[in-house]
Amino acid sequence: MFARRESLKEYITLYPITALLILVNIVVWGLMEIFSLSQNPNVTLLQFGAIFDLPNMKAEVWRYAAAMFIHIGFAHLFFNSFALYVFAAPLERMLGKWRYLLTYIVCGITGNIFSMWLHKDYFVSAGASGAIYGIYAAFLFLAIFRKDIIDYQTKQTLLVIVGIGFANSLFVPNIDIYAHLGGFVGGIVMMALIVISIKRRHRRA
Repeated sequence: MFARRESLKEYITLYPITALLILVNIVVWGLMEIFSLSQNPNVTLLQFGAIFDLPNMKAEVWRYAAAMFIHIGFAHLFFNSFALYVFAAPLERMLGKWRYLLTYIVCGITGNIFSMWLHKDYFVSAGASGAIYGIYAAFLFLAIFRKDIIDYQTKQTLLVIVGIGFANSLFVPNIDIYAHLGGFVGGIVMMALIVISIKRRHRRA
């Protein structure tokens, strides 16, 4: 499921939303790099929409969505884009473009809300990780409740990825575990709602 053998052209055709999300992340990162040449990188983060809790400043609501398209450095962008490229694509095919996009956005926003709620100290945070952990959660939900869709080997792969990811979040500095946790919860809730909606539609048919 997670073996990407498509050419770039095939990938864009099969997974247009995932390709667009990756492109947006790259473009925003490029613009931030250009702007940060003439000013403090932390100022650039805030200007582009990072979420934060800082003295005498209040984060606007729009940042909860904007922050998921912002990355702090090339390594951050690369690893999140790689995760999207490999792991998100099959979910787009399973859910369809618009359900998938809605799931991604809701998980990213939920991750940022958790980050704002649970941080006890001052912080600045951004990245697609909350949305990506929502994708992992959606797959795990299917692996548990729809074993006809997700095979055992894929389930084990997902468990390893999520386990390592949360372990890194705990022990590696400057990783926002609250965003990961929030995105994961959002993914479970969204997948449950989608499955319920599909079952109800089939009953009416």
